[in-house]
Amino acid sequence: MKRVNQFDVRPRSEKEREVFKRWLDASASLWNETNYARRQNFLEDDKNVWDADTGSLEGKYKGVLSSSVVQQIIRKNSEAWRSFFSSNKYHAGKLDEKPSPPGYWGNEEDGRVLRTYVRNDQYTIEYGKRSRLEVPIGSELKDELGLNRNQRLRVEVAGDPKWSGEQNRLEIVYDELAETFRAFQPVTVDDSRLDSPLASEEAALDVGANNLVACTVSTGSQLLYEGRSLFEQFRETTERIAYYQSLLENQRESSKRIDRLYRKRTNRRDHAQDSLVRELVERLYDEGVSTLYVGDIKGVLSTHWSPHVNEKTHNFWAYRRFIDRLEDVCEEYGITVEGESEAWTSQECPKCGEREETIRQEDSLTCPCGFEGHADLVASESFLRQQNNAVRPMARPVYLKWNNNEWREHHNPPSVAVETTANEEYTDQSTTTSENIALGDSDD
Repeated sequence: MKRVNQFDVRPRSEKEREVFKRWLDASASLWNETNYARRQNFLEDDKNVWDADTGSLEGKYKGVLSSSVVQQIIRKNSEAWRSFFSSNKYHAGKLDEKPSPPGYWGNEEDGRVLRTYVRNDQYTIEYGKRSRLEVPIGSELKDELGLNRNQRLRVEVAGDPKWSGEQNRLEIVYDELAETFRAFQPVTVDDSRLDSPLASEEAALDVGANNLVACTVSTGSQLLYEGRSLFEQFRETTERIAYYQSLLENQRESSKRIDRLYRKRTNRRDHAQDSLVRELVERLYDEGVSTLYVGDIKGVLSTHWSPHVNEKTHNFWAYRRFIDRLEDVCEEYGITVEGESEAWTSQECPKCGEREETIRQEDSLTCPCGFEGHADLVASESFLRQQNNAVRPMARPVYLKWNNNEWREHHNPPSVAVETTANEEYTDQSTTTSENIALGDSDD
């Protein structure tokens, strides 16, 4: 089974840093050209995507990337196309919209996603007081750095490996917001050294708008990830985009400034989302969770009665991306993700079972029987109890907030006693027939 080590990559000089960025940028450019050639063939009825001329691209980029990295980028693109064809075949007739072909990694003017892949036998990592990573680069970059033909680029790394085993293909990305290079090293770990046979706990997630994730574990632990501050940042950037769009002339649809704001908004959201997933899954792994339940979104992506909630769920949180990332990271830790119906979990009183007369006021769920609790935590607990009757008594929830870099525990959880708003009154106004609020992907 695979596990993943993550660490920061730190070039030692400004020149080394610039070469490293050019190396990643060339990888993105190669991906885009490979993908473009295959998409053009895909659009032609009589052409095959696998007939695209990738051989000429190998010759074009090996002077910067090295032959082995060129081959890995093209191979990774091939994997993306195979996944697309497989998904397209599987979902035929099951979805209103067909899956899209593999996308591009941005463009040169507005910025690319800087990423590359290195074959498992083409890099080395040494850990110690001065941990280091060696990767292959092309002859052109070697000449700039004064390296001989047999040398590889050596850079410092920070972080201790959590897993040891047979190393797999290395992924390196540039985090634009943190201005940091990050490396992800999958390793194949012997099954006998993996999860404890006692790892049989279960957990359930309630994914929402104000609180991004509420999680209940069968051990009695509860986690709450607050999302209001993130959404406010998202909305502020959206308002700036709208302002600059209003200044456009001659029927222009966008500008470099607007494109940068879109990219910044999406990158900020994705960074917080990816960090949340990994932080959450690591906690669940430490709790001994083997199965994680999430809401089945079939039939859920309808329009919600509250425009404010729609703005958050459709444009901000990108539910499908979140679930895809969650499944990927859970797979690393050997946790099974199962989609189940969440019917009535947001409305049911855990004390008396009442559904029709409960009242939800933002974070609060109250019932005529006298019960009052945090609505999202109650929903995740009810969702878990639908799957598992052996849930232990609940401990004090752990409340986490985003500080623009990581999720940290906060010692002042929000009060559930809040005022009712015009758009958030009785729970029977919500989409009880479709089992949950509408959740969707971002278009940016």
